[in-house]
Amino acid sequence: MISSKELQVSFQEFERENMSELHLNNLNEAQRIAVETIDGPVLVLAGAGTGKTRVLTTRIAHILLHRYAWPSQVLAVTFTNKASQEMKERVNRLIGHSAEGLWLGTFHSLCVRILRHHSELIGLKSNFTILDTDDQLRLIKQLLKAEELDDKRYPPRQVLGCIGRWKDRGLLPEKITAAQMSKSGYVGDENTLKIYKDYQQRLQILNAVDFGDLLLLTVTLFTTHPSVLKTYQDQFKYILVDEYQDTNIVQYLWLRLLAMGNQNNLCCVGDDDQSIYGWRGAEIGNILKFEQDFPGAKIIRLEENYRSTPQILGAASTLIAHNNSRLGKTLRTQRDGGEPVQVRGVWDGEEEARFVGEEIENFHRKSENLSSIAILVRASFQMREFEDRFITLGVPYRVIGGPRFYERQEIRDALAYLRVVMQPNDSLAFERIINTPRRGIGNSTLQTLHAYARINLISLVEATRILLETDELRGQAKAALSSLLLDFDRWRSMLEKVPPKELTGIILDESGYTAMWLEDKSPDAPGRLENLKELAAAVGQFESIASFLEHVSLIMENSVVSQGDMVSLMTLHAAKGLEFDTVFLAGWEEGLFPNPRALTEAGEGGLEEERRLAYVGLTRAKKRAIITFAVNRRLPGEWQSSMPSRFIDELAREHIEVINQPGIFGRGRGRWEETITVQERPRSSSFYDQMQPQTTTSLFSLGDRVFHIKFGYGRVTEISGDKLDVHFEHTGLKKVMASFVVRK
Repeated sequence: MISSKELQVSFQEFERENMSELHLNNLNEAQRIAVETIDGPVLVLAGAGTGKTRVLTTRIAHILLHRYAWPSQVLAVTFTNKASQEMKERVNRLIGHSAEGLWLGTFHSLCVRILRHHSELIGLKSNFTILDTDDQLRLIKQLLKAEELDDKRYPPRQVLGCIGRWKDRGLLPEKITAAQMSKSGYVGDENTLKIYKDYQQRLQILNAVDFGDLLLLTVTLFTTHPSVLKTYQDQFKYILVDEYQDTNIVQYLWLRLLAMGNQNNLCCVGDDDQSIYGWRGAEIGNILKFEQDFPGAKIIRLEENYRSTPQILGAASTLIAHNNSRLGKTLRTQRDGGEPVQVRGVWDGEEEARFVGEEIENFHRKSENLSSIAILVRASFQMREFEDRFITLGVPYRVIGGPRFYERQEIRDALAYLRVVMQPNDSLAFERIINTPRRGIGNSTLQTLHAYARINLISLVEATRILLETDELRGQAKAALSSLLLDFDRWRSMLEKVPPKELTGIILDESGYTAMWLEDKSPDAPGRLENLKELAAAVGQFESIASFLEHVSLIMENSVVSQGDMVSLMTLHAAKGLEFDTVFLAGWEEGLFPNPRALTEAGEGGLEEERRLAYVGLTRAKKRAIITFAVNRRLPGEWQSSMPSRFIDELAREHIEVINQPGIFGRGRGRWEETITVQERPRSSSFYDQMQPQTTTSLFSLGDRVFHIKFGYGRVTEISGDKLDVHFEHTGLKKVMASFVVRK
């Protein structure tokens, strides 16, 4: 007779086996092969929307359910805490219980775990502190001061960034050569190297590490203590890595060391076509040379896409095929039909925002959720016009991956300068920028000003003026405040004489605020500068700075952030890993996308990464993708004519549909009325060849209000062939070509 305990064990075995098979049956053939191929090195090339997370979690569950290893013998690495948590929950559901002991987490969290256990071997105590960025900067400033190095020549944030890049490459101070210093920016010299050495010594004294140390010190531990490395090599029978295309050099070294053990059962999942983080240290070479690094490796391609339509996949596949540095795969789907990828030409950025807003309203009226719609831009400054439009229309939206335009740090700072110019008694604005950029005005000085203002019931600026006549303020702080108030007085006197846009630029330049970001070499500094230029351009659309500030106040008052149904607005980088029914891909123009800075700094490699970014954007769309380009664009702040991005010309003609605003490119009869399908074009002709300006005289009548990029708004007074006489509001009567104006 079978005992109850034996019966329970048998039932558990039956349940485990059937649970495993059940989930294997839900996989396609390629996914199943990726799950069941557990011996030796495996690279799973998982295209966008092909179910890579399902493969990873099912592979872990497969190993555990079939008892190929205990949870403590499985190491799974992700890039974010969110991804780790989601993966852990999925694995638990698949195996029917909690996988206690499983080593699943980010690179950093796993390294902390290892370092706390072996801290004494690297000169630390197990309770070491992990410094945040503020603490790191404070320490760098102390070291610069001790070495009597000018913080203008060696900006602390830039020095810290240089040290971070060295750590990402697995380089301790003693291993850095002259060639490696030259790759780390203009501050990467002997002085910076000395600061790096002092910085690491100071960290050890403080019993502290930074985030870069977590991986670097673990690699150092493994290389200097082979017995420790051997312990972990023997422990981990199976290693799994997500988003392998995004690994940097030190992460690669860490994985390589662990995978060199007797087992060598390493499974890396990634997509070389979605490697878009080269600017922050990711090495696409890690995934491209996988077979070279791990001889005998199996390459399994996941090519069946469960997200997008055949039209979207066809366009995306032909685009990415122009890259040379790739392992190669072609996405396919069993879905039928779908709309072609739409390519729409518009007059300018304002028209682009208006069109997108109207289309979103149309989709919403057809009962489509706003949360199923996203707008993806190459640069954050592009968001401003969309945000203004959405607020005007009352369309709720969220910015993914960062604050809204008018909520960004640099924009709030710039607005504070403008507010004080317009309203000297605006104490809140004055306090915000009183020491931004740094002028040597410390907390004690600020407390003195606040105390006097509070006692006398006056503004902070007025208190400053009075105290400057006394000895309450001294030294550098007094000189800086005196100079600052003189600046504000001078800028205020220019309000009636200088155009708003020009004056905004003067204020930002003369205050030193622009220079502050020019000297800042952090990755987000160029974007902040672009945002400031976009702000100046926005000011230029108003009669005065006062009217612009009123506009900002009103739209921010109407901008209520909720957690409900909202359109998503984000950069292409922030969109990776997300999906939406409808995706608007805005600003596909030369000079904007591909990003000129990426081309200048990285050449052909930069162009290929930009193309991968375009591919990522397209493959976020499930039902429809709409690409827009403007023939006139502020980039940023300066108007310039633009041509469609080269990426548009690389899209397969059979998968796109071009709809152009008349008077721009193409043959439209009226505004957004005629669709020009690619099939109508000669097959030998390129997209650019088809985009020649057409005569649009028939579109205009006497008295029409029109817009010209140079002369602004005006009314048609005479029509002569393809030429128009237009009386412009600010420049008077001008004769212009009909193709250079648009009806408003």
